[in-house]
Amino acid sequence: MRRPEIRWDGPQAYPSVSRILRELPPLAGAPIRLARAHDLRDRHGPVHGGAFLRERRILFDCARAEFRRIFIHELFHFVWLRVGNPLRISFERLIATEMERVASGELGWAAESRKLELASADWRLRSRRWREYCCESFCDTAAWFYSDAAKHPEFTLAISWRERRRRWFERALGGRELSI
Repeated sequence: MRRPEIRWDGPQAYPSVSRILRELPPLAGAPIRLARAHDLRDRHGPVHGGAFLRERRILFDCARAEFRRIFIHELFHFVWLRVGNPLRISFERLIATEMERVASGELGWAAESRKLELASADWRLRSRRWREYCCESFCDTAAWFYSDAAKHPEFTLAISWRERRRRWFERALGGRELSI
């Protein structure tokens, strides 16, 4: 695989993407286009970023200070898509353990808002709602893990659970090239 070209459509209004990419695990894949958008929304309401996987495009509507965290989150939607079922299911098991032990909080609003909508049957039956939550949780965890932000108002998951996720990321993704 080749290293992906990640480029801006139009003027770049955010910090350097190439610097952020150098601090992530090696990535491989087709080009991804980035652009700004105003009043960005999904079916849950206003959002800071959106990944359009089939179009290989990411849109942003966030403050400059939030860009690194939002960029990593959106980029990891491409990783989730290609990481394969064994790793996705392994991450789901990690999150299911948190649910069984009634761990509250999350590492970003994208995951937290979906977690709050879950019923116990969702995670036991692996419903679409559960799988979407796991995807958002994976992406928020990646953003927390790779963003170097020690604190953020959206980091509400207890430190002990964060450490379990850190260990999972190190074991599952550490030292390997990630397809996007």
